[in-house]
Amino acid sequence: MKEALFYEPLTKNGVHCYLCNHRCKIADGKFGFCGVRKNERGVLYTLAYGKVIAAHIDPIEKKPLYHFLPGSYSFSIATIGCNFRCGFCQNWQISQSSFKNGDAQRSEELSPEQIVDSALKNKCRSISYTYTEPTIFFEYAFDTAKLAKEKGLYNNFVTNGYMTTEALGKIRPYLDAANVDLKFFKESSYEKICSGRLRPVLDSIKFMKQSGIWVEVTTLVVPGENDSEEELRDIAEFIAGVDKNIPWHISAFHPNYKFTDYHATPEDTLKRAFEIGKSCGLNYIYIGNVVGFGNDTFCHNCKKLLIKRELFSVTENKIIRGKCTFCGAVIPGIFE
Repeated sequence: MKEALFYEPLTKNGVHCYLCNHRCKIADGKFGFCGVRKNERGVLYTLAYGKVIAAHIDPIEKKPLYHFLPGSYSFSIATIGCNFRCGFCQNWQISQSSFKNGDAQRSEELSPEQIVDSALKNKCRSISYTYTEPTIFFEYAFDTAKLAKEKGLYNNFVTNGYMTTEALGKIRPYLDAANVDLKFFKESSYEKICSGRLRPVLDSIKFMKQSGIWVEVTTLVVPGENDSEEELRDIAEFIAGVDKNIPWHISAFHPNYKFTDYHATPEDTLKRAFEIGKSCGLNYIYIGNVVGFGNDTFCHNCKKLLIKRELFSVTENKIIRGKCTFCGAVIPGIFE
């Protein structure tokens, strides 16, 4: 076990964790909400450090990040655990596992140095902290990201955005990009379905953008939960209010985990969300989890096709030095 960051001692060997916005108060011998951080006699430990449940080489488009090193590969890692309880989670087998319940047997020991070496050997341009929630293995991600930056690699989080500004401030110098799930625009939905709150997620998106971290936002459109025109418009208007150049990924839901009795998202709903986003002024909107449309990048200025994608592969890229080759407009993002 490794001593955790972001906690304060309380009386009777209790601790107050402020890594994420649950801000758990944890009694001696107990775990936080994430099931990863444990209080032992007034010292908070992370049990996730160095224990990888998944490690893969992914196209960066799979995160999804479309304006961050397009066409490159990313070394992707996760530990078990999450600080949300989303009933529609696509990776629930690992995200809803916890050290509290003794689910760590399948984990593989990998040091930050080994992760960075693997990324370099496999010609990856970045390391993605993904699949589960990177906030809950923050100490591990932080040490890895710091070393990766020294070796010329980029770092990105695929996250629910529920970390505190204290945590974001610490990793900001090493974190280049993040895809943040903005799941709903109702506090009641966040509380009922995710066991979280909306406001901290909105604050994280704003803080990341103001801090110079490249931000993209994903909304999984779940029929009957967040697919009303009002809620989709609220999400699009919020993103546009932060920056109209933030890419919005509208993803199709497929029945899974506790939501197996729901229907998959109709294509018409996704197309309607796309039009709502456009009407709110968003320059870059993408449709995910479907085949055949919604994946290409067009210049916001001249409307010419710049990046053509087939599934997660870039087949054509006409962005050179971050600019449109047709009209010279600067394309927002991180490009090589």
